[in-house]
Amino acid sequence: MGWFYGFKLHLIVNDCGEILAVKLTPANVDDRTPVPALTQGIVGKLFGDKGYISQALFDELFERGLHLITKLKKNMKNKLMPLMDKLLLRKRSIIETINDQLKNISQIDHTRHRSIAGFMVNLLGGLIAYTYRDKKPSLSINTAGISTLPIAL
Repeated sequence: MGWFYGFKLHLIVNDCGEILAVKLTPANVDDRTPVPALTQGIVGKLFGDKGYISQALFDELFERGLHLITKLKKNMKNKLMPLMDKLLLRKRSIIETINDQLKNISQIDHTRHRSIAGFMVNLLGGLIAYTYRDKKPSLSINTAGISTLPIAL
């Protein structure tokens, strides 16, 4: 019938819902692998899901001025976390909303591609269409004097 090219789209967005970085990997690549290349030139706090838990990744990013914050797995010891980080971690659903908009509104998730070129044109077209949206999901944080924060992977 058609071809399917399995992929993962890794995104970093800020608190205003703007896309800061994008990386496309094959579907069989671990989520933590593209993070160092994806976060080049970004400093601040980075919120991710449990799939990004890794002490080595945390240390590498921390040396570059990027603090990786994730929820804890059930078998992990509880660690103290500032209240603001806990509140922002709960707002990680913004990235899920952005992924949903990219899949459903921009239609980047379908299997009708006949070639890799057609797949890439559809993906880039969807990402470009998202950047021109008037209303993007955002945190609505009043950050006087603070630059935008990277929110999620």
